[in-house]
Order: sequence, then C-alpha cells, then structure tokens
Amino acid sequence: MVGRSIFTRCSFALATFSACIQAEVVDVTGQNFESVVDGSANVLLEFYAPWCGHCKKLAPEYEELGKQFSKDDGIVIAKVDAVAHKDTAVPFDVTAFPTIKWMPKGKTAPSDAEMVNAPRSADGLGKWITDKTGVQARKPAEAPSAVLDLTLETFDSIVMDPTKHALVEFYAPWCGHCKSLAPVYEKLGKVFQAETSVVVAKVDAVEEKDLGGRFGVTGFPTLKYFPAGDGEAEAYGGGRDLKSFVEFLNDKAGTSRTPDGGLAGSAGRLEVLDAVLASRSGLADPLAGLKASLEEAAAKAGYGEEGSDAAASAGHYARAAQKLSEKGNGYLAKELKRLEGLLGGGGGGGGATISAQKRTLFMVRSNILRAFKEFGFGEGGEGETGVQGEL
Repeated sequence: MVGRSIFTRCSFALATFSACIQAEVVDVTGQNFESVVDGSANVLLEFYAPWCGHCKKLAPEYEELGKQFSKDDGIVIAKVDAVAHKDTAVPFDVTAFPTIKWMPKGKTAPSDAEMVNAPRSADGLGKWITDKTGVQARKPAEAPSAVLDLTLETFDSIVMDPTKHALVEFYAPWCGHCKSLAPVYEKLGKVFQAETSVVVAKVDAVEEKDLGGRFGVTGFPTLKYFPAGDGEAEAYGGGRDLKSFVEFLNDKAGTSRTPDGGLAGSAGRLEVLDAVLASRSGLADPLAGLKASLEEAAAKAGYGEEGSDAAASAGHYARAAQKLSEKGNGYLAKELKRLEGLLGGGGGGGGATISAQKRTLFMVRSNILRAFKEFGFGEGGEGETGVQGEL
C-alpha cells in the first residue's frame, strides 16, 4: 500500500460534509517503489535525509507542490527518505540532499531519470513541470493582499500623500529574509487595513530599480517609514515581529491597534467627554441634559471637524446618551452584547463576515459604551426589553 502525506481541506455546514479537496505527496519506499514508478505517469522524486537542513527548508514548498498536481494530470509528486531506504536511492546516484529527479511516463529504470535543475520552491518546480509537460499547476485562489504593491507610477500618489503614514518594505523576490518576513508583514497589513491614515506597502526593488535607488536601498528587506506631512523618510530599525511593527505604527500614527487586529480599550474615547460623564456621577438624574452637555463640550474642544475621528467619537457619545434616555438602563448591557456578537465573540460568528471598517466602528462604539458603564450609567434596572441597536 502506498504511504501518503495527505493534505485535506474540508468544509462542513451543520455538520454535513459539503466539499473536500485532497492532494498528496507520495512517500516512496522499497516496498512500494514499483507500484509508484510503474510507467503510468510522470514522477517527480525528491531524495532527502531527515537531518538535512536544505531538505527541511524545501519540505513545505514540496508539500505545496503536491497540492498543485495529481496523478489525474499524469503527474505524481513523490519523495524518498534516502537514509531509511538507501537501497532505493543508490541506483539513482544520489550523492547530496536534496536530490530531485524526473522519471518520464513510460520509463521505470533509474538510468532513465533526469536530474531536475530548478529553483527549490513550489513555484520554481511547478514551472519546471509545466514547461516539461504543458500541465498547469492548480493553485487555489488567493485572498486579496492587505499589503499594497507599489510601482514607480503609483508610489508618490500613495506614499507621499500628506495625510498618510506609510511603512514600505523594499524586497527582492529571491531574498530568503524577505520570504520569512512576508507572512508577518501581511498580518500587519490586515491589522491596519481599516485605518485610513496608515499605509502598509511593499516595492519589488528588483523590478522597480529606480525606486530602490531613489531611497538608497542596498540590501533586502529594507523597511522605511514615510511620515504624514512633509517629513523625510526614515529607516525602520525595530523588531521584525508583529508586535514591534504594530507598536511602531501606533506611536507614529497615533492609532491604537493591537497585534490581533483589535483596538485598545482607550480607542475612540475622548477625555473631555469622559469628564462630562464623570461629573454626572451621584446626580439624582444623571441623564437629564446629558446629550446637550456632551455636544457642548465637544464643540468647545474643537471636535466638530467633519470626517475626523474625534468628531465621529463625539457623535457616538451623544447618540449613546440619547439611546440611554429613550431605552432605559438595560440599553447598555444589551447593546454591548449585540456588538460582541457582531464582532464574533458572542457565538454568532459575525466577526468573520464583516469588513475591517465595520469591525473598527463596532469596537469604537463598544469602548464608548463601556465608558458610560464605567461611570455608573446603565445600572439600577433592565429598562425596556428587546432593544435593537443600529448599525
């Protein structure tokens, strides 16, 4: 029986099987060699050693390659532990690891195998197979990146926008450190994708040599921060982990993001309006005239600029005060619970389906409602039942 390293992705609805896509890399041994390399298909064979560093580095790329081709295409992606199955490897003249060889369809003898000289990556090996056979790799559709790809034509209009804080990675497609950074940088883009004042972007400095030269890029990856306004670009010298990136951009842009894509509890709250809420503590009717007081304090503090974050927050304070007056003390707890459900924390699963902008809005509103709760509002009764919040 052929040993397999199987990669399966299944989706279920109401515990009912709905779809399952399977791809595999075949583990070849002395026992199954003849059933795998039987001439019925082209076979790509990787000979590896468990202790080999280069083999370990290739492993995830090779497994990805296994997802892209199948025997239905006339192509088998296989691997041989050349230490455990030395007798299988020796006839193929394996002298180093990893060694990758191609056994053409219709052939079974080791002497018929062809050495594969291609980049040791899923893309590089996949292109080699396609060039050899004409069979295209089956690649899953990729989700849109949260990191902007910049070119000479788009760079200035985005990065030099005086309203934007931009972090730009200058990379090379062949650079190992750039590849290692890529998943972290993509997460960073997702963390800030709802922040209109922040740009997380990248430049292929091999393709866009003029941009690399313009900003003195001599190594990869190079990260540069471009401040809002007319400030000069500065080299980013912090940590290459998500937490360090998030802290850096929060400090520069005045944002309040957390590494998990959330917002700090202080985000959206305004000290001046919190002071108004605090001043109502202990009053017989703290809601009386509260909305008007909040709007007056916001106007005096200069929070009236249309489209500003402060103006939006001030509006949330005023609307919360109005709703409390209309709906009673039960409003706060019920609205907070509703927002938690929309954000995916209340069992409703809504967090996965709403946009980053909506998530930010709901988190800011939650923070402001908690400010009311912190200063004693919403206590002393359930108020009206069946409260429905407004998006």
